[in-house]
Amino acid sequence: MILKFRQRFLSFFDSYDIYDENGDVYYTVEGKISWGHKFHIYDRNHELVAILKQRVFTFLPKLDIYDANENLIGTISQRFYLFQPKYDIDMNGWEIQGNFLEWDYMITKNGTNVAKISKQIFNFMDTYMIEVDKENALCALLVVVSIDAIKCTRRAINND
Repeated sequence: MILKFRQRFLSFFDSYDIYDENGDVYYTVEGKISWGHKFHIYDRNHELVAILKQRVFTFLPKLDIYDANENLIGTISQRFYLFQPKYDIDMNGWEIQGNFLEWDYMITKNGTNVAKISKQIFNFMDTYMIEVDKENALCALLVVVSIDAIKCTRRAINND
């Protein structure tokens, strides 16, 4: 399946709509008031399915991934790098590899492709396409939201 991840134009906090191939909202991501990034992820029935929380006192950005009952299910963190940003995923045995420009990513498990993420560059708001099977769609979305939040944190630090 292909999901289109699109940031909302007019939202006070980072909020995103994720559309399926038919153009219907498949997931909704809502930013919450918090010290550091915090997101609630809802399915198409507006049922809470996951929560992302950024750890605030870490050297490099790190987000914890929780299920709807707030059980920790994984972590994504930025690694130290010189030229090409790198991320560690502690979830499902996944690994992630991105390109230098941070537009394209490949998520793999044991050498097998799980998801392909591509940033759409000619859009006003952040937009990503996620190619993934249905059973891994939510986890792939959580990775995309985490990476986007980490990049946002990095931009905020570099602009100060």
